[in-house]
Amino acid sequence: MSTTYSISDLARELDITTRAIRFYEEQGLLSPERRGQERIYSPRDKVSLKLILRGKRIGFSLAECRELIELYDPTSGNQKQLHSMLSKISERREQLEQQLLDIEQMKLELDTAEERCTQALEQTIQSQVGQPQ
Repeated sequence: MSTTYSISDLARELDITTRAIRFYEEQGLLSPERRGQERIYSPRDKVSLKLILRGKRIGFSLAECRELIELYDPTSGNQKQLHSMLSKISERREQLEQQLLDIEQMKLELDTAEERCTQALEQTIQSQVGQPQ
């Protein structure tokens, strides 16, 4: 018999809330079996949940996580999933590199704006000091 998990088992083991698990289920990313009101999660659901959490940590959208989950196929060694994951990692890395460049540019622009404001403020103070009261 295959191992199954309750929602509280998964929440405790993966250190997330049951509410988060229900959210991912509502989004169609998990599909537990139902026994009355009880949700019964399979090992596949657990793997999917781990993939969602890992994807979230590295900045993947839920849509990207869904794509990766749909490629899950342990019978093929998950080669398609792994290739897709590598591609998404590369794309994410490029996005982060661009964001770093954008941040550096913005910092330079802030420095320039700050310098101009400081100079303008000093000029107004000097002109006020030179005026008779």
